[in-house]
Amino acid sequence: MTTVRLPLFPLNSVLFPGLVLPLNVFEERYRAMMRELLKTPEDEPRRFAVVAIRDGHEVAPSAPGMPDPTAVPELGPTAGFGTDPVRAFHKVGCIADAATIRERTDGSFEVLATGTTRVKLLSVEASGPFLTAELEPLEEEPGDEAAPLAEGVLRSFRQYQKRLAGARERSLATGAELPDEPGVVSYLVAAAMMLDTPTKQRLLQSPDTASRLRDELKLLRSETAIIRSLPSLPSSELTRGPMSLN
Repeated sequence: MTTVRLPLFPLNSVLFPGLVLPLNVFEERYRAMMRELLKTPEDEPRRFAVVAIRDGHEVAPSAPGMPDPTAVPELGPTAGFGTDPVRAFHKVGCIADAATIRERTDGSFEVLATGTTRVKLLSVEASGPFLTAELEPLEEEPGDEAAPLAEGVLRSFRQYQKRLAGARERSLATGAELPDEPGVVSYLVAAAMMLDTPTKQRLLQSPDTASRLRDELKLLRSETAIIRSLPSLPSSELTRGPMSLN
């Protein structure tokens, strides 16, 4: 088994391979992470792992807590994640490659990264200024009938987009070109749908592309039926989510 150790960035959202991740980094533990990544030569990937938080807080408390208003906020790399941080995170995440790490005058960072490879979380190390994790890369198997499933998912996704935009059946909600490679389709649709974090996490850790596409097909049909009766729901951006507050 080949493993890799990388800095770990827990978020209240799921990152998929191929998707863009903007970050506003202001906590000291993640500033330290970015300073360390900046030591990597520009011609080499500046990689860190993103995992979705199962039980914890993306941003550590910065004010006295309840029930004791005088309690000192927890600091350090594990702040907000309990005494055993590995239990606070979902077990499958995604490696991110930071194309841009820009330090601001106040010491915070503006980061733009892209998801690359799924990974399984094996262990978490908290001895340094930020969390690191031992990770096992997960291969993406196509599964059975991935290509025809992708075609069906794209058709259903277009209907879903139309319903979100309140468009008529004969018009397309977006002019964006959609891919036709099954794996890319499965990740793009998973990221673009308005789903809660546990459902997106389930899609990320699907055993193969075909299984993810089958799940998405059911979700798209169900969600489109719901939206049909609630046409005022807001639309979401196709390839990017909201910037994380770190």
